[in-house]
Amino acid sequence: MSLECIEMQTTPKPGVTLIVLHGLGADGNDFVPIAQELDLAPLGGARFVFPHAPTRSVTLNGGYVMRAWYDIAGPGNPEDEAGLRASQALIEALMAREVERGMPASRIVLMGFSQGCAMTLMTGLRHRERLGALVGLSGYLPLADRTAAERSDANALVPIFMAHGRADPMIPMARATGSRDTLLTLGYAVDWHDYPMEHSVCAEEFADLQRWLQRTLGPPA
Repeated sequence: MSLECIEMQTTPKPGVTLIVLHGLGADGNDFVPIAQELDLAPLGGARFVFPHAPTRSVTLNGGYVMRAWYDIAGPGNPEDEAGLRASQALIEALMAREVERGMPASRIVLMGFSQGCAMTLMTGLRHRERLGALVGLSGYLPLADRTAAERSDANALVPIFMAHGRADPMIPMARATGSRDTLLTLGYAVDWHDYPMEHSVCAEEFADLQRWLQRTLGPPA
């Protein structure tokens, strides 16, 4: 199985790839507008890859079938480890395809919102080649107690941008800051931002992200 994707390029030979993972119940179209919001010309232009998550039954939503990277059963229930690891493999395949197309792993940014944030952190920290950066928006670190044992030395120094809404009713700030603190304890460089918003994104957030990406990645070699 491979993921269906929407792709956009801002230049014929982009200097960076952003793989952007959507949240529960959405699809790749959800974040296509960021291609218009982010100015990545200083990075040599960008290829955006917006994959659609597989469809699956989601326990929290009464078993309704929707696009989801993994199942959610609700507070107090175990995480869907099998679903998380299956999606991790699919995202790994996307990154491998980018390398096959000539994009160095060090110029690949893995980015996600909500469930997509969870998949970004889980997959990126375990990836066996150094990535350019990880961007986690309005999400958390899944299988947090496994991270230390399973993480890859290759991405021990990968820059991480995390952002969250202070009024998020879906994923409370405490869960997000707990994930941030876990990463900091493990030695990761986390650039943390929070904003006066709910479970969403905002213009200030993307302005901060644009500056951070330009500063972190710089132009291609």
